[in-house]
Amino acid sequence: MKLSAVYALLLSAVLCIPLQAKELPVEAFTSAPAIDKLKLSPDGTKLSMIQTLDTENEQLVLVKLFDLQSGEQKFLVKADSRDLTIYSVIWANNRQLLMRAAYASHRYGTPVTETRLMVIDVETGKNRSVINGQLQRKLVRTPQFQSNIVDLMPDDEHNFLLALDGFSYGTGTSVVKVSLNGELHEMVAHARKDLYDWVADRQHRPRIALFRDDTRYEVQEKMLDTKEFRTLWQFDIFTEQEVWPIGFDADPNILYVSAYHEGKLAIFKTDLSAAQPTLELVKADENYDVPADISYSWQDNKIIAIGEEYVDSTYQAFQKAVDAALPDADNRIVSMSHDRNRYIIESSSATQPGSYLLGDRKEKSMTFLLNKFSQLDPEQMVAKQKIQYKARDGLAIEGYLTTPLGYQTGVLPTIIFPHGGPISFDDEGFDYWTQFFANRGYAVLQMNFRGSHGYGFDFKQMGLQGWGLQMQDDVEDGTRWLIEKGIADPGRICIVGASYGGYAALMGAVKTPELYQCVVSFAGVTDVEDLVKSYRRFINYEVVKKQIGDDFDLLEQRSPLTHADKIQVPVLLIHGTKDRSVPVKQSEAMYKALKRKDKDVQYVELEDGDHYLSTNSHRLGTFKAMDSFLKQHLKVSTQQVSVQQQAE
Repeated sequence: MKLSAVYALLLSAVLCIPLQAKELPVEAFTSAPAIDKLKLSPDGTKLSMIQTLDTENEQLVLVKLFDLQSGEQKFLVKADSRDLTIYSVIWANNRQLLMRAAYASHRYGTPVTETRLMVIDVETGKNRSVINGQLQRKLVRTPQFQSNIVDLMPDDEHNFLLALDGFSYGTGTSVVKVSLNGELHEMVAHARKDLYDWVADRQHRPRIALFRDDTRYEVQEKMLDTKEFRTLWQFDIFTEQEVWPIGFDADPNILYVSAYHEGKLAIFKTDLSAAQPTLELVKADENYDVPADISYSWQDNKIIAIGEEYVDSTYQAFQKAVDAALPDADNRIVSMSHDRNRYIIESSSATQPGSYLLGDRKEKSMTFLLNKFSQLDPEQMVAKQKIQYKARDGLAIEGYLTTPLGYQTGVLPTIIFPHGGPISFDDEGFDYWTQFFANRGYAVLQMNFRGSHGYGFDFKQMGLQGWGLQMQDDVEDGTRWLIEKGIADPGRICIVGASYGGYAALMGAVKTPELYQCVVSFAGVTDVEDLVKSYRRFINYEVVKKQIGDDFDLLEQRSPLTHADKIQVPVLLIHGTKDRSVPVKQSEAMYKALKRKDKDVQYVELEDGDHYLSTNSHRLGTFKAMDSFLKQHLKVSTQQVSVQQQAE
């Protein structure tokens, strides 16, 4: 299929404007991508992918192989997504895949997440852990995290570098060269106290060691051909002195890092051959943080992209050609054969949740493979509108407004939707939560309140230990701004959030009981004091205290649980029993407190559910509960909105 035909197939729907919205079934929004994370084998003859299948009693997640030459398909790994999350599959060579997976567990009575790394033989279908008997016997304890790949080595396709702790008590992380065939291993970098991660140079040598002692971080260089280290940078977390290594260039002395420049995160490079390395600015943005990302081509032996943008002219021209074939979309090259002939494009937009295409440069062709979300009709999706409003102290807050399809003027029932994190952010990209709400006839306001990532040092600092304070005011000010704009119906506003967003939703009902008509909290924090204390058994406890606070009397007063009596509107709480980020007891306690006060509250508990709604059945249950709850308390339907729009 030629490029123009692919473009017509994928994006013609986006160019057509429907006259009236159609309420899609809940299942259309809650189904996981049928196929995702496509990767080409090094020789370009095979495709690996992760497939999700729903059965009557379980949701299966599978690693699938497709032979591009013979058309043969087969399943390599099958697991229940309630037990195992497969989050990455990587080609190590033309015959073997590395699969990274996570699962919920306990250590010494503490709920934790464990990760594992499996080697899969694509010809036989056999798989095994990379921690084989020989390597296992050298460990004095089983590492919690076993999937930290330090380096794949294209010129040595039978081995790779893996970071592991557990070789001795009281020490940090080592680097081991692991044989994919399980026959040999070699210790290539030894652990030191407080050492938690490594960065290798392009010659596959562990060169940068990261140390952490409470909130103090140190970046050290492992000197070549010696056992010596030297300190490059020291800093406290959440300070403007932070310097985070990203990766090396072909020259083993040129290291790229992320650090602050005029208050915004930028990308620098430094020459490690200097007695005192200095930072040389490479890429900066005066308004936003630059993503800490570089891409390296081992075929070309050089950096080809910095801050998610190509800097190499050949790749710039290639990207330009792809964008010309697939206009009005975000087109990412997610995989490429080693000869750079075949490639996989993931194409998405504000109204297109994502499609995969297979390109062939010799044939000058691009073939449509599949849509990630086949049930979501792009004609029924809507683009986000970037907005900005002033907080009460004059600070500019950016956000995104999504209105139902076809909306022009008039007041709408509204969802206020603060993000989680809270050091996270919302952007203009496709968001199935927002699309679901808009499809149901609601306006949706998302705001990047102070403390959100991407807006520089000062903006992030404003959110530290700010739970329930100005961060919460920013959410309230956005709500009032939308009312003043004549978009939000002041009598039909619900505040909805997940994780920190769930906290903000509940605190909104506590602090401004007159502003919202209902609250939805998925996996929300309700007891901030208890959340901080729950990290006492983890090594990042001091970091959590610095981010959220350690004055437990104050944290108690900033907790929705403490003020259950002040909540005057209906509340829907939803939480998974295997949530390893916010314990399920947070919602259980809030439910009991609201019931004791005779409040209108519903509680949905997701058996074996995690913090990310990783399972289709959990997403479906959550969205059906929200759909019913919102319709009950905001009294709206898509048909009503369409009639209102036609009348206007």
